[in-house]
Amino acid sequence: VPTMIKMLIDEDISHFDLESLRSIIYGGSAFHETDLRAALEKLGPVLVQLYGQGESPMTISYLRAKEHLVTGDQTVHLRSAGIVRTGLEIKVVDDQGRPVPAGSPGEIIVRGPTVMKGYWNRPEATAETIRAGWLHTGDVGYLDQRGFLYLVDRKKDMIISGGSNIYSREVEEVVIKHPAVSEVAVVGVPDRLWGEKVVAFVLLHPGQSLAEDEITAFCDRHLAGYKKPRKFIFVDALPKNPYGKILKSELRNRYLG
Repeated sequence: VPTMIKMLIDEDISHFDLESLRSIIYGGSAFHETDLRAALEKLGPVLVQLYGQGESPMTISYLRAKEHLVTGDQTVHLRSAGIVRTGLEIKVVDDQGRPVPAGSPGEIIVRGPTVMKGYWNRPEATAETIRAGWLHTGDVGYLDQRGFLYLVDRKKDMIISGGSNIYSREVEEVVIKHPAVSEVAVVGVPDRLWGEKVVAFVLLHPGQSLAEDEITAFCDRHLAGYKKPRKFIFVDALPKNPYGKILKSELRNRYLG
């Protein structure tokens, strides 16, 4: 998972011989572009991304090593989850199941031979997840004109503040660019006025310090006002599951508790 690669490149690996290294395949959670670029610089063009779920094991789309470009016109693909794997179909749809135009976010749905038949002894959950043969992933993303898939957020993690949709990954990609920030997780928490407000949990690099007004000013330069975190909470660690995914539900509970 990206967490493992980040831990690796945070160490000094310059004295290792990487000539025999062919591929590192990653997936399972978001790999922020700043960290991804650092990994490519240290490890070389060996990274391959897989996007999938247990309900369609294990690949829905993939971004090949040759598409991990850090220069040129196609660097935008670095932020994508690649192209659909052979034998599958991907669509991006709105809440009514209607396809949305290229570049517009919606729920990613998948159809093909890798999609599960259903959840064991959970017919209601199966009916909710698989509709007309399409697996509803619960992921929000969009397709570009060339068919590259971009993940924006988990549907359940999308923040709605004042009626506007805010994708946590977009905010995280900004905060992580601050040189003092090592990791960040953005969540929505209840707010009496706006419905939800944006809160960022921030882990700093060892030995670094950062005041809340400094990171707020940094976000002012890169985010629309309604997307900016209303609160920054500095932490010693971010809770993760055994696969390295940040447990945002635990962060929400920590804030509300």
